[in-house]
Amino acid sequence: MNQLRYGVAYYDEYMPCERLDEDIAMMKAAGINTVRIAESTWSTHEPQNGVFDFTSVDRVLDAMHAAGIAVIVGTPTYAVPAWLVKEHPGVLAVTPKGPGKYGARQIMDITSPAYLFHAERIIRKLISRVCKHPAVIGYQTDNETKHYETAGDNVQLLFVKYMREKFGTLEEVNRRFGLDYWSNRINSWEDFPSVVGTINGSLGAEFARFQRGLVTDFLAWQAALVNEYKQPGQFVTQNFDFEWRGYSYGVQPSVDHFAAAEAFDIAGVDIYHPSQHELTGTEIAFGGDMARSLKRSNYLVLETQAQAFPHWTPYPGQLRLQAFSHLASGANMVAYWHWHSIHNSFETYWKGLLSHDFKPNPVYNEAITIGRDFARLSGSLFGLHKKNKVAVMVSNEALSAMEWFKLPDGKNYNDVVRWLYDGLYRMNIECDFIQPGYAGLSEYSLIIVPALYAVSDEALERLNEYVRQGGHAVYSFKSGFADETVKVRTTVQPGIISEACGIGYSLFVTPHEVSLKSENAAVCAGDNRVEAWMELITPTTAEVLLRYDHPHWGQYAAVTRNRYGQGSATYIGCMTSPELAGSILRAAVQEAGLWGADQELAFPLIVKTGINPQNQTVRYYFNYSDSPQSLVYPHGPAEELLSGREFAPGEELELAPWGAAILLEH
Repeated sequence: MNQLRYGVAYYDEYMPCERLDEDIAMMKAAGINTVRIAESTWSTHEPQNGVFDFTSVDRVLDAMHAAGIAVIVGTPTYAVPAWLVKEHPGVLAVTPKGPGKYGARQIMDITSPAYLFHAERIIRKLISRVCKHPAVIGYQTDNETKHYETAGDNVQLLFVKYMREKFGTLEEVNRRFGLDYWSNRINSWEDFPSVVGTINGSLGAEFARFQRGLVTDFLAWQAALVNEYKQPGQFVTQNFDFEWRGYSYGVQPSVDHFAAAEAFDIAGVDIYHPSQHELTGTEIAFGGDMARSLKRSNYLVLETQAQAFPHWTPYPGQLRLQAFSHLASGANMVAYWHWHSIHNSFETYWKGLLSHDFKPNPVYNEAITIGRDFARLSGSLFGLHKKNKVAVMVSNEALSAMEWFKLPDGKNYNDVVRWLYDGLYRMNIECDFIQPGYAGLSEYSLIIVPALYAVSDEALERLNEYVRQGGHAVYSFKSGFADETVKVRTTVQPGIISEACGIGYSLFVTPHEVSLKSENAAVCAGDNRVEAWMELITPTTAEVLLRYDHPHWGQYAAVTRNRYGQGSATYIGCMTSPELAGSILRAAVQEAGLWGADQELAFPLIVKTGINPQNQTVRYYFNYSDSPQSLVYPHGPAEELLSGREFAPGEELELAPWGAAILLEH
């Protein structure tokens, strides 16, 4: 796969009329060179138990190959057929809300023996049939896989076995999880209760970790099956998704993406985002940075929006802006969900590249220009490599723990992650994502640590050592508070990182009419309000950057910076406005020596940079606004690839509303 891929999901099975040849002709005209098929049509391919019909797959593969369009084949296991549920009702997940009901997708128990038996059979039947077809370049296992809250009796039994293997004795479980509280103590493995009703956040968070492990194991199992048939040059991927808030928002609560990605050749992802006047590119960058970080390599955007909802139908120019934004984060493929608009059922009004009339439309016509540019510029833009000096440390364990102990206004872990990530994005600081166990901290000049609420002593000690050796860290509130089993540390908070941060606190309060006052000229903003949470910090060795402006809490620090060894640690003890968070982050970026010409620009001008396989620097400039923008180009001589114009340092670069420019340095 050594070229840019421009694709669509294609469902011949959903079509209300015969038009495969017409669709292919329109795809070719738009530069579509890849389609994804089959991941959601199990009931078509196995209409009854043991009866298989791959007619639609065969005809699409043959037609695409004849047209020179490559195919990614999905295993059709995330939407179970009616006959399977009728014969084996236990394939439906029992969740905390009760037994599942047939109808929707993603309703199965991924541990069910009956489900796994029939899933393996359809996988083997399909993949063995298609693996040697010349159109097939790769496979997608399942789709947007999660554990679907499966928590029935069989899953509870698996959890007890997991706990016994991990902790050894019940005495250790009772001690680590604080089960003497409210008589939750368990004195016999046979008496281990279902955790569905638990009030113990430590036990509940451990069950969430166990459920994520089920997903990792399930995907590794599927990948191993497909690998038995995979031919040289083919790949296996998975379509990961994110916490959903009407669009892709944050770290996925139900999957440890880093662990699950290990089984795959390349990471795949779907990224959906606000559009029209709300388009900022932030979700494109967040999803791309996460996908690239999973295997520290390029990735595939297996799904993103073309038209989708009425409030997402892009303004003219936005489809191009979005496509190049994906490439700028390191994507080697951009594919739309989906080609055509479905004419009935649940997603009737989630529109594809074509509308319901199948005719060319302004979005499709814009896609033609993207396909043309992808083909023309593939040699320069494929395989963009990034060497970022900033990382954001994320943790599913911290996320699960904070689900038990949300902030007073209902904000959760991902709100804190995005609060800091978005600030970096808007000042053109590109970053990777890492986990607390990551061994290569020294690769980064600055590490951002949002709400690392539950984490091991070892991970915090590594962060202290990272700072001592010359690194720079920014912690938010609720970091270092509890250990990996969500047991609160008995030391002055923030526990182990107090050493590097030079602070301590024992009181935290909900803010009411609290603002901040600056004690350092480098950190200030017009909007200085405090939201959701505030820790009353007493510095030991730290410098105070911001203090609470309040008649009772004014003696306490809110934001501090401490020199520790050869590095520094900034601690943000409250939820500030995005504007003020940006000012704090800017000071940290400057402290880390990372402020440069690109940071002199700011949103809506977004800059992304990488090195292509020819060792050439590629710089993307994006205008995420409805107004023209201009900048003075600050780097070496370059060709603007979309227009062919040459640029010298100091020349003015103009960007149209929702415009993009790509400069290849000589």
